[in-house]
Amino acid sequence: MLAHKEVELRHELLERLAAARAHSEQLFAQVRPDSLYERPIPERHRIVFYIGHLEAFDWNLLRDRALGIRALQPEFDRLFAFGIDPVDGGLPADQPQDWPAMADVRHYVERTRRTLDDGLARLLSAGSATGLEFPISQLLHVAIEHRLMHAETLAYMLHQLPLDRKVRPQPRPELVTRPVMPSKVEIPAGRATLGLPRDGSVFGWDNEFEEHTVDVPAFAIDKYEVTNGEFKAFVAAGGYEARDLWTPEDWNWRTEHSMAHPGFWRRRGDAWFIRTMFDEIPLPLDWPVYVSHAEASAYARWAGKWLPTEAEWQRAAYGTHDDSDRMYPWGNESPNSRRGNFDFERWDPTPVAAFPEGTSAFRVVDLIGNGWEWTSTPFSPFPGFEAFPFYRGYSADFFDNKHFVMKGGSARTAACMLRRSFRNWFQPHYPHVYAGFRCVTH
Repeated sequence: MLAHKEVELRHELLERLAAARAHSEQLFAQVRPDSLYERPIPERHRIVFYIGHLEAFDWNLLRDRALGIRALQPEFDRLFAFGIDPVDGGLPADQPQDWPAMADVRHYVERTRRTLDDGLARLLSAGSATGLEFPISQLLHVAIEHRLMHAETLAYMLHQLPLDRKVRPQPRPELVTRPVMPSKVEIPAGRATLGLPRDGSVFGWDNEFEEHTVDVPAFAIDKYEVTNGEFKAFVAAGGYEARDLWTPEDWNWRTEHSMAHPGFWRRRGDAWFIRTMFDEIPLPLDWPVYVSHAEASAYARWAGKWLPTEAEWQRAAYGTHDDSDRMYPWGNESPNSRRGNFDFERWDPTPVAAFPEGTSAFRVVDLIGNGWEWTSTPFSPFPGFEAFPFYRGYSADFFDNKHFVMKGGSARTAACMLRRSFRNWFQPHYPHVYAGFRCVTH
């Protein structure tokens, strides 16, 4: 018989899966039906792929490993199985007519979801999940967080869709704060705790293990993320034309794509505007700037600073003066809407000083939400790394020195992925992600 706590956990996970599905459905509902075969970002699949992918992933993950259900539509299981992340410049060349009709995709989604739900309901009966190779709770966590990750990465993609192809939601009141002056915070030497212990009490992805500590020398870090206003000075100073501020690879990317300003910015005469999810507005100078790792690195060199390492960022965010660690920058209280801009509360950034209740022990502000933050650390395994046997490529495929660690979270990051150990990563030349940065000095 299953322990009462395990039964409760499984019910909770099924409720969370239903909530994650609702988030993804809401996201697709923001796209006009006649635009579901568009490809807003050249490096990614068309939108139709992701409608099928979220269900295909759950189905391929759970069908054999937990449910013992025969394949219903194997050609769609394969078609929608894997996304793409090209790093060699190659781009997909498929056409809309290469994809199934939307009615067929919707039928696949509905049939797969219904069959999965019936099978998962049976697993909730006492003793019915014994003898599985992998704990069903672990597989459900993977399914939930995978879907929530896509709810965020799809937002990046839909951000690039023309405004008239999206369904505008009811606007939310904007947060207005008093202007703040850039400043830095001195972080004393101490230890940073990275990763999760492998005791099974908290779910984590394979790259989050094993927990270990790192000695971090003293450094100073920007109190706030670099804002649009600060980055505007870099643009005005000719930072995009100063070759000595860029690595050779970054310079080649900048020139090949004629990059002259952040990808979310637009210039109209002498005025700067920003492309939000559903509008184009005058550039808010107190919002964090969203840029690629290459652009963030060039700015840091221009300012005579550096991007923080993953360990430096971790210490500034979660460390304390007595070398203990907090669960979150503000303490151990679970994330809520007073602590930052995250968990799908908003579509766009807020001013960097909008959430003083999210401040860290060292008085660093806005570390969680409002934009992922680039580090200088290439994405690589921690000591003791073991790939998930059921998803070997999740992390290992990206240990290639072509991706960099990001920490923190954005407005579209789910609360469950704001845990201290969570690591995100992207290519240095990807300008679409909701990522900003802050600088350090030594």
